[in-house]
Amino acid sequence: MTRRQAREEAFILIFEKVFNQDSVEDILELAAETRGLTPDEYIKTVFSGVYDKLDLLDEIISKNSIGWNIKRISKTALCVLRLAIYEIKFMDAIPVAVSINEAVELCKKYATNEDASFVNGILSTVAKSI
Repeated sequence: MTRRQAREEAFILIFEKVFNQDSVEDILELAAETRGLTPDEYIKTVFSGVYDKLDLLDEIISKNSIGWNIKRISKTALCVLRLAIYEIKFMDAIPVAVSINEAVELCKKYATNEDASFVNGILSTVAKSI
C-alpha cells in the first residue's frame, strides 16, 4: 500500500469514528473484517494519534479558522484537517507541503472545491505558525 493509499484509509477511519462511538481498536478490527483492511503502522499511528490528540487538534483548527465555528466546518473537511494537522505536528518525517497537498487532494475527492480551498488556507496558516 502506498503512503497516499494509507493516508486515504486513515482518513476514512477518522471519518468513520465521527459517527461511531466504538474504540479505535474496534473500528480497526471491523475495517479488517468487513473491508479486508490490513492497517500498516502509519494508519495505526495516525488514526489512534488523531483521537489521542483530538482536543489539541480541534483547538488548533478553531484558532486558525477565523470567523468559522468548528461546528460549521463540514465533517469531511474537519477530518481531513485533523489528519493533516496531526501529520504536521507529530510526524516530522512527512514534509509539511506533502501533508497540505495530500489534504487538499482528499478534499477534492471526498468533499467540494470550496472545502479544498478552505482546508488549504487553514493548513497554510497552521504551517506558518509551527
